[in-house]
Amino acid sequence: MLPIRDYLPTRTTPVVNYALIAINLAVFALELVGAIDPDAVVARGALVPGALIADPLASAPSLVTHMFLHGGAAHVGGNMLFLWIFGDNVEDTLGHARYAVFYLLCGLGAALSQVAMSPHAMAPMIGASGAIAGVLAAYGVLYPRSKIKVVNPIAIMWLFWGLFLVFPAWLVILEFFAVNLWNAFQPDSAAGGVAFMAHVGGFVAGLVLLPVLRTQAAVAYDPWDRLLGPRRR
Repeated sequence: MLPIRDYLPTRTTPVVNYALIAINLAVFALELVGAIDPDAVVARGALVPGALIADPLASAPSLVTHMFLHGGAAHVGGNMLFLWIFGDNVEDTLGHARYAVFYLLCGLGAALSQVAMSPHAMAPMIGASGAIAGVLAAYGVLYPRSKIKVVNPIAIMWLFWGLFLVFPAWLVILEFFAVNLWNAFQPDSAAGGVAFMAHVGGFVAGLVLLPVLRTQAAVAYDPWDRLLGPRRR
């Protein structure tokens, strides 16, 4: 299911989430206009599991740099859409500094999970989706009943229910995790070029890190009845 938006406001401006989106888009834009060489960027910044195992010190920076590289407009656009929808409310609960740490640690957990799954792989890994998977996990824990608008995935159903559907966040996020978990353990999972285990690892990292970094209660907003005001939980 492709999410389009949620309905939760925030108490603070999600400056870290905005910055993460801006950095990812800026790097991709520089590649598009030729200001930087995409091949050189991937060669230097992508995470290569086999190279990390062979020379951990030399490849260590790629554990971070790979999170800010993308392979195409659909890749960066999809990742940034997910981050835009789910990241602001997680930052609102964790606070700016803790959210930045949370995001990077989820990305690190995602990367190491993929390396553990395929320690000798030489295919470069790029993208923010592992870190974003951790953000989805945190959102699902904090706001499981939040309403998420998604694109109706079955075309014939457009005739009866329209192009968009609304589901609770727990269902949308559980579907994301289940699909990635299933694909991660398929024999040909690496053939499609998607690091499914990184998504699983980032998601699990988010579940583990959230209670460690969380210091305040989430605000549970009822998207259908704003007259009640925010409720803490």
